[in-house]
Amino acid sequence: MITPTDKTLAPLLQEKIDNLNKPKGSLGRLETLALQVGLIQNSLSPQLLHPCHILFGADHGIEREGVSASPREVTWQQMINYGRGGGGVNMFCRQHGFSLRVVDVGVDYDFDLEMQPHIIPRKLGRGTDNFRYGPAMTMETYQKALAVGAEQVDLCFAEGCNVLSLGEMGIANTSPSSLLMHLFLDIPLRDCVGAGSGLNANGILHKYEVLKESLERYNQLYAGKGDASSVLSYFAGFEMVAAVGAMLRAAEHGMVVLVDGFIMTACMLAASRLDANVLDYAIFGHQGDEGGHKLMLQKMNVEPILHLGLRLGEGTGAICAYPILQSAVNMINEMDNFAHANITKYF
Repeated sequence: MITPTDKTLAPLLQEKIDNLNKPKGSLGRLETLALQVGLIQNSLSPQLLHPCHILFGADHGIEREGVSASPREVTWQQMINYGRGGGGVNMFCRQHGFSLRVVDVGVDYDFDLEMQPHIIPRKLGRGTDNFRYGPAMTMETYQKALAVGAEQVDLCFAEGCNVLSLGEMGIANTSPSSLLMHLFLDIPLRDCVGAGSGLNANGILHKYEVLKESLERYNQLYAGKGDASSVLSYFAGFEMVAAVGAMLRAAEHGMVVLVDGFIMTACMLAASRLDANVLDYAIFGHQGDEGGHKLMLQKMNVEPILHLGLRLGEGTGAICAYPILQSAVNMINEMDNFAHANITKYF
């Protein structure tokens, strides 16, 4: 059970921020971020400690329907590449001091753990089942995927981490993300479906038709009454459910959760349908260029830190946003105030 942040501290945090030696509100978004982190940590002097990034990898049965421009084998190839330090996520983790955990929750490949010791083995299957014809996973497997996510967060928390970002590797995972967006926000499906890793107009149309057919089958089964767990177990990938489990556990631990792009935003949306209090702990790193991401963020009434045209995934946008969060925390802790600096307070 997630405890909501204690909003009674907000006036004291705001007072501290307003009395820093600057015009009131002049540091804009840094001020609102500092306020949120202070509420998360229930502290007037919040800190960001031992940032960790967890990347969950898995394959998707729906990939067999030609809904992605990237071939299935890219999932396992990239998982191996992370061990060589050659991924975008590796670069940003090195740059910003994140510890990286790469977790195989369901990649369709047998990794050699002696050759790839960086991969944490938690495989629940060789990809999900094809949700065009039925549920992606059983409810039992869904619960196991949630537990994998929670377990990995517990390990980070034990190391002293209080700020977490999450990423994914799974070819075709924009497809289930589009369906989560549609079902949880009641946005027309066509507005939720985008190019993913690079589909052309015909490819997007085909993807839409496949997802529409899959949705019709789901609605026949649940008669429009499926809850969040039903939606997730029917459509999501193992890596997505693990990320949801990680988000929920991180919030239980009182950690800051940096949310990445389209897929991780869909996962945070799903997490909020399981426990709405998780959003108190969520900071949205960036707005990606996948078709529906801007619309999803708007419907969730959340503001991303960055908009850089990113659509790589892996959690890269969340990590890119981290220095802005650091600046917000440094501001509230290190800027002097009017009284101590002997500067006239003019408002």
